[in-house]
Amino acid sequence: MPTADEVRQFAAAATGSSRTTHEAQIRVKRIYEPAAPDDGYRILVDRLWPRGMSKADTALDEWMKAIAPSPELRKAYAHRMERYAEFSASYLRELNTSPECAVLADRIRELALERPVTLLFAAKDPVYNHANVLRRWLIE
Repeated sequence: MPTADEVRQFAAAATGSSRTTHEAQIRVKRIYEPAAPDDGYRILVDRLWPRGMSKADTALDEWMKAIAPSPELRKAYAHRMERYAEFSASYLRELNTSPECAVLADRIRELALERPVTLLFAAKDPVYNHANVLRRWLIE
């Protein structure tokens, strides 16, 4: 009997789309939360190292600084919720126009075909942050 993940992968392959697999396999999580076995491959997607965290504390597999928002965009947003829609649109423009981000996105999607991938971020807000924008972009 195939597992649920195998069925999703088969269905995605049959339809020519891996969106379902990516949607199930790519997650977001604050880096300050403890690592869990079901996190799979853990990728820090912040440009700056999280305050108060040692590398040993993160159980990190990879740090993809280049896929994070530019320093200019990060400073302009300053985690103000009233600017989130504008920030999201600007960040999506950065993601869509960066060849380096395209390469990193392909890598994340390939990893997600094999196992869960957790995008780690340090922002305090679990909803209004760049990791959620990145996740939506990756699964579309």
